[in-house]
Amino acid sequence: TLIYLTFLHESGSNNPLGIVSNCDKIPFHPYFSLKDTLGFILILLLTLFSP
Repeated sequence: TLIYLTFLHESGSNNPLGIVSNCDKIPFHPYFSLKDTLGFILILLLTLFSP
């Protein structure tokens, strides 16, 4: 049981084969931070300058 838990924590419980699949993911900080900041500025400008 101890050997099984050791190998389970090395590869991860949801990735039993240990395949690295991070190549198709978008990194959070540069993309979503910029998108949220621009959206906030757009809504702020529409709120402040609408008649």
